[in-house]
Amino acid sequence: MPPKAKDAQRQLTVKQQREQRRAEKVAEFQRAQARQRRNRMITIVSSIVGGVGVLALVITLVIVNAAPKVDPASIAIDGLQSYPNLTANHVQGSVTYDQTPPVGGDHASIWLNCGVYSEPVPNENAVHDLEHGAVWVTYDPDAVDAAGVDALRAALPSTYIVLSPYPGLGAPVVASAWGEQVKLDGVDDPRLGEFITKFWRSNDAPEPGAACTGGLDGPGRVA
Repeated sequence: MPPKAKDAQRQLTVKQQREQRRAEKVAEFQRAQARQRRNRMITIVSSIVGGVGVLALVITLVIVNAAPKVDPASIAIDGLQSYPNLTANHVQGSVTYDQTPPVGGDHASIWLNCGVYSEPVPNENAVHDLEHGAVWVTYDPDAVDAAGVDALRAALPSTYIVLSPYPGLGAPVVASAWGEQVKLDGVDDPRLGEFITKFWRSNDAPEPGAACTGGLDGPGRVA
């Protein structure tokens, strides 16, 4: 091959190498730009999602805090029976109560552990719970089935509550606090929620906030 032809081929090869390197650099630059765009998009989306979450939280807090607090004293419960001036002595043995279930009076020195019971519990120990500010929800086992009991459990607080059957109750469900009681038409009676709001852990109990655990387990305690 003539020298000039060899020089031309050599120059062409060098040019091709330069073009190839340039093409590689362009491709790498394009990939870098694509990565940057992708990262920016991820950041933007994350910021939007986070911002929406924060905004939702702020809105929720505003709504909750804006909702007026209910004054328990302002709640009027239809059919509520009040029994003032009850004694609160610790006694031995059984006690005859004027109300069924009892709403207060003399009672056992050991309180019943608050919770859910599948069997009737001793009146004298349950009344001690009322003294501590608990609410005792009783139901007629002939009128409330297992699904109804589950509905009651779901509607009640997890502490300072006694839920137990009470044969011959005279109403499907009865809610009792110290000196207060209401007979309910069923497990979905809205007055149950009103009663809980008004009397659960009420300062009107003789010893509000005293222990509701560490006492006596009654028969059939399930929770």
